[in-house]
Amino acid sequence: MGWRVTFGGEGWDGALPTLVEETESQVFVALYDVTSGDENTLDQWESADTGLYRKVRVRVATLDGEVTAWVYVLNDFEGGIPSARTIGILADAAEVAGAPRDYVAELRARPCVSGW
Repeated sequence: MGWRVTFGGEGWDGALPTLVEETESQVFVALYDVTSGDENTLDQWESADTGLYRKVRVRVATLDGEVTAWVYVLNDFEGGIPSARTIGILADAAEVAGAPRDYVAELRARPCVSGW
């Protein structure tokens, strides 16, 4: 708890997904163990090495207890409309990860623009 999904900046496919702190909100995620090499690749993929995103350590509540993990947070303004493609990817991933139906439905109902 304490984070919400939002969008900001300007990507080639609409506004970019990110997280912002918000006390009463929550984001459903899947956690992955990654190697150092995979972490470096992800940093490049998410443009963390250019400053587009920054990595933030967060506490994550799981069914087995609390763990720490890192997330990528956009270093840009909040606002903008994501593409339908981006919304679909996020909602599909949340569904596969077992997020509640209302959470997935809320993601799918967000305003979006036709994308690629």
